[in-house]
Amino acid sequence: MLSAMNEVIGRIEAPDEKSVLGAVNRLNNLTKPPGSLGRLETLAVRLAGISAIENPSYKKRTVVVMAADHGVCCEGVSAFPQEVTLQMAHNFLTGGAAVNVLARQGNAEVKFVDVGINGELSHPDLIARKVRMGTDNMAVGPAMSRDEALQALLIGVKVVQDAVQDGTELFITGEMGIGNTTASAAILCAFEDISPELAVGRGTGIDDAQLRNKVRVVEQALHTNQPNATDPLDVLSKVGGLEIAGLAGIILGAAANRVPVVIDGFISSAAALVARALAPESASYMIASHVSGEQGHRLMLQRLGLEPLLDLGLRLGEGTGGVLSLHLIDAVSHIMNEMATFESAGVSAAEKDSK
Repeated sequence: MLSAMNEVIGRIEAPDEKSVLGAVNRLNNLTKPPGSLGRLETLAVRLAGISAIENPSYKKRTVVVMAADHGVCCEGVSAFPQEVTLQMAHNFLTGGAAVNVLARQGNAEVKFVDVGINGELSHPDLIARKVRMGTDNMAVGPAMSRDEALQALLIGVKVVQDAVQDGTELFITGEMGIGNTTASAAILCAFEDISPELAVGRGTGIDDAQLRNKVRVVEQALHTNQPNATDPLDVLSKVGGLEIAGLAGIILGAAANRVPVVIDGFISSAAALVARALAPESASYMIASHVSGEQGHRLMLQRLGLEPLLDLGLRLGEGTGGVLSLHLIDAVSHIMNEMATFESAGVSAAEKDSK
């Protein structure tokens, strides 16, 4: 499995510089003052480099929702019981979750992957790739083995490969797993040497006493497991989650296939930290959709070097912020493909300079 992972990482290259320069040149020749579309222009240039096309558009977009349970839930870190993961899985598969609604509006397909739900699930649209029935309690020992973490990573890679073969041109990360903000906070602490007080947030809406307990649990998990920040698989296996591993695989698989991957919220960004630690160049393929209301997410994005497109106070996860950002990506594609240049509009050089 390790050799397969290394092969994927070895295929991740820097964005295409020729397409980047072509996009910059085109933007500077559109009928507008240079730079006047602000961060939309930055996004256009990044997408051009990722896709190796000066003016890309993305007709087939896929949200991959990775789902798994967390043994740390027994420590009382969530406002909801663990059973909600399985209950919500049915909601995703029948199209009733928020991300399903927003994906329909954004013309995106939702794929739901069971990589570690603690329960039996059956549905015609389910991608059943269960590694195990949830992780162990990271407060008392490793969440999973290195082999299990690696297996979940490769599941994400395979989902991407299959989707790309089916025509997917852009991915959005999504997740479902009660307790996963706890694991994500622990990953942030482990990789970036940040205190749990700064990384741990309220997740599904816990009160002050529960928040103090959650901070304590993350502190205990870090002390018990001593994750090694220089060994990404060590961090992932000791204080991570199966769906986080799966999402890291999605990111790496997308980068290896030169396909943009839109990062959703706190949990997806924890997976992005793992992916970047495994393959630093993978960060070049990440588009940060939004900054969530979860404490620590803005800090996480800063450490990743990503600037979010939206700030709406979202804290639902699922891929909701990622799907909302598709409207901005579509706007960029239309501008790059449909807006007139000074030459095509018959605007003279003098008139261009006067703008």
